[in-house]
Amino acid sequence: MTVTSLNNNYKEIITSRRSVRVYDPAVKISREEMTEILEEATLAPSSVNLQPWRFLVVDSPEGKATLEELAPGNKTQVTTSSAVIAVFGDMNAFDNADEIMGTAVERGYLPQEIKDQLMANYTDLFARIPAQAFREMILIDSGLVSMQLMLSARARGYDTNPIGGYDKSRIAEAFGMEKERYVPVMLISVGKAAKEARRTTRLPIDRIAEWK
Repeated sequence: MTVTSLNNNYKEIITSRRSVRVYDPAVKISREEMTEILEEATLAPSSVNLQPWRFLVVDSPEGKATLEELAPGNKTQVTTSSAVIAVFGDMNAFDNADEIMGTAVERGYLPQEIKDQLMANYTDLFARIPAQAFREMILIDSGLVSMQLMLSARARGYDTNPIGGYDKSRIAEAFGMEKERYVPVMLISVGKAAKEARRTTRLPIDRIAEWK
């Protein structure tokens, strides 16, 4: 594949993404392919590579019934999509730092002495950082992985819709997750559009950007 064709394909993925609210219920994404989508999504950047995102993939009738009750205003997306992915930020994400950096050392990406210094620095940092500041950090990182997830799905010919209208105060407990640990970020419905989604407009760049 040439650089030009790669660039054109990338542009098509970006420009063809739509927020789809009605899906073809006959289209089911296999768990194997959904795993690949999630793996591609997790290549998104995160603060000090903590990867604080956590995914709850709701694709069973029982799971969707629970989610319907939590997101009554978005019932169509829940019922017709192949799956709805609930994205959370993990307040205990730093617990994985040693494993993440240790794996980097094993693969030759990071010298052991640098890993040891980084762990010492970050252990001190995250012991002092206020919980609210950490929460804001993981929300940003989880937003990055969510956008990458939607683009990964689009690259495979699927459609998505980010959803903020659901009961964030109850979703963790409703699915047996620790409410104080897992911060709800958004729901993302995934499937194949049953009809073409409405196009939307964007503000011109000269209104929203400036150069100095």
